[in-house]
Amino acid sequence: MVRLAADENLNNHIVRGLLRRQPDLDIVRIQDVGLTGIDDEALLDWAATEQRIVVTHDAATLTKYAYDRIRESRPMPGVFEVARDAAIGSVIEDLLLIAECSVEGEWEGQVRYLPL
Repeated sequence: MVRLAADENLNNHIVRGLLRRQPDLDIVRIQDVGLTGIDDEALLDWAATEQRIVVTHDAATLTKYAYDRIRESRPMPGVFEVARDAAIGSVIEDLLLIAECSVEGEWEGQVRYLPL
């Protein structure tokens, strides 16, 4: 199962819904691990160290830095960019499917957009 990190801008209803459906899901909120206000580059450094895929609504900057890391061949365990207007239930279903069916390292160096 993959390890996820919810960016502080991610809708908390998504995180709560994920944990309600799968209480043992390995997901942390950035603000719960003491990284509130961290810049995007440092967040991606932390995620690489922790081997956590970042789930975010931030298409403007976070994905830009993720693509920079990929171009520079730096570790980047993955980013899932969630459309702000996506149905929460659909996003939860997609993330649960990804978490359950993925193997460690499968999303390395990838930026994907949800819903699928």
